[in-house]
Amino acid sequence: METKYLKSYFQKDGIEAGCDEAGRGCLAGPVYAAAVILPKKFKHKLLDDSKKLTHAQRLELRTVIEKKAISYSIARLTHKEIDRYNILNASLKAMYKAVKSLDTRPTRLLIDGNRFIDNANIPHHCIIKGDSIYASIAAASILAKTYRDEYMEKLHKKFPHYAWDRNKGYPTKAHRTAIHENGACIYHRKSFRLYPDQEKSPLLKKK
Repeated sequence: METKYLKSYFQKDGIEAGCDEAGRGCLAGPVYAAAVILPKKFKHKLLDDSKKLTHAQRLELRTVIEKKAISYSIARLTHKEIDRYNILNASLKAMYKAVKSLDTRPTRLLIDGNRFIDNANIPHHCIIKGDSIYASIAAASILAKTYRDEYMEKLHKKFPHYAWDRNKGYPTKAHRTAIHENGACIYHRKSFRLYPDQEKSPLLKKK
């Protein structure tokens, strides 16, 4: 059976960077973004949207991506910045920050999703489910996901009752129960609905 690889580029000319974020739907922690420029001939049979891969596969691919990439960059915006800008704008700013930090300036950006910052001064293409189509976007999704997961695992050591080592800040039942029982901590996004009736909750407090 022939292996199906993700597309290597949007257009053959120029230098393309794939961009994606991780943590947009979480109740706590930062949003991470990555930008990756891959060689045009880069292929890997496991490379795909990070959500379709196992933890072990993501780590394996991260090592390969970091070794083979022409350039890559990881950026984040904190929970406070998310509350200040809103999660959509924070996600876009994080991707823009990652692009600006690349050692090699791209001539074209492939953005996962349907929005990006218009003043990036680099031609860009927004692609729905792009992390399942283009190798560079999939690579960015893997770097953003693995770096954010590692950060949340470190925070878990300070706040073990939220089980961030397992849910990474996403709104699982266990996470919401822990918030209800312990209140929100300093890393929770106060602009998100942490409780069914957030405005009246006595547990929305700093710890």
